[in-house]
Amino acid sequence: MRKKVTSTDIAKKAGVSQATVSMVLNHKYNVSFSKETVEKIERIAKEMGYTIPKRRQRKESRKGKLIIVFCPTLTNPYYVMLLQGIEAVAKEEGYSVFTCNTQRELKLEEQYLKLMSSVDPAGIIYTCNPSSVFMEQVGEIAKKIPLVIISNREKVQVDAINQDNTKVGRLMARHLLDYGHRDVAFITPPLTQRQKQRSKRVQGFVQEYEQAGLGDRVVIKAADASLDEQLPSPDSEYKMGYNLTKELLAEYDNLTAIAGLNDMMAFGIMDALQEEKYKIPGDMSVIGCDNIIFSGMSHLSLTTIEHFVPLKGRDACDIIIRKIKSSKDTYDGTNPISIYHIEYEPKLIARKTTSYAREKRTKEAGKKRNIK
Repeated sequence: MRKKVTSTDIAKKAGVSQATVSMVLNHKYNVSFSKETVEKIERIAKEMGYTIPKRRQRKESRKGKLIIVFCPTLTNPYYVMLLQGIEAVAKEEGYSVFTCNTQRELKLEEQYLKLMSSVDPAGIIYTCNPSSVFMEQVGEIAKKIPLVIISNREKVQVDAINQDNTKVGRLMARHLLDYGHRDVAFITPPLTQRQKQRSKRVQGFVQEYEQAGLGDRVVIKAADASLDEQLPSPDSEYKMGYNLTKELLAEYDNLTAIAGLNDMMAFGIMDALQEEKYKIPGDMSVIGCDNIIFSGMSHLSLTTIEHFVPLKGRDACDIIIRKIKSSKDTYDGTNPISIYHIEYEPKLIARKTTSYAREKRTKEAGKKRNIK
């Protein structure tokens, strides 16, 4: 009886690795092979009478309809908005979405990553940066499975929807400077090594004030690092904004504006201010970031930064779908290789929580009286 030909047999004859033979013959490689290599492997396989096992075909069929989403928390509306964008495109294309909530815990993230080889999804989306200790592992997965990071990291070697948080921080600061605010504060969750994107936003804010010669007039108020180790609740960031504002008001009496790292923190800031009988924006201006749905409600009307969160989710899923479809096509005998990097320009949404600083408003009113 003739011995059954295996991919290892073909690899020996072709002088390449078994993995290369497997990826070429199954048409699921995301790395570049020369036209000569592809033609050589296919020719040898044909000559030796090799056929792709049916079980692999069934596996490919199962995997084709599942997209995995890594999410650090589901308590912040920002991530819910991202998921809505992802799921909208997935539904249009007939794909299912499964969300892995890592709760910002390294052990959970590691467990989910280990499951990927057995789950074998059609694509993976990270709604935040992977933890730095897993970046190499994520890069290896991206060579086999379409993977997109909705990223605040400056340089990633995979498909990414980018966000320049330094630019966001500068835009927040510029708005306050234009309104004459000189003594300001920035309230943020813990500025830990694992959460570099937060520091980037703060850094941009401070840089804008430094450029105006007012760097020493900015107070940075960050939550204790231990809070990042706790399981997040729906009001975690709101409470941080509220509690840090209470501390801030007890320490400083000259501030005219407070910026929150995001809108949820800004809501906490506003409630703390109103509880202490501050008028917004009469006594204190407040600005946030993300433009979540609650921010535009008339009784809140929060000034914020729009960076098109749902569209980022849609784009991330669209890239996954494009990669899946392109892996089935060939160009000049090989699969096209591409890296997508998309970035939206942040936009200020000025509403009712920011206005001229107290001193400037008084001066403007005085000028008008003198004119009369």
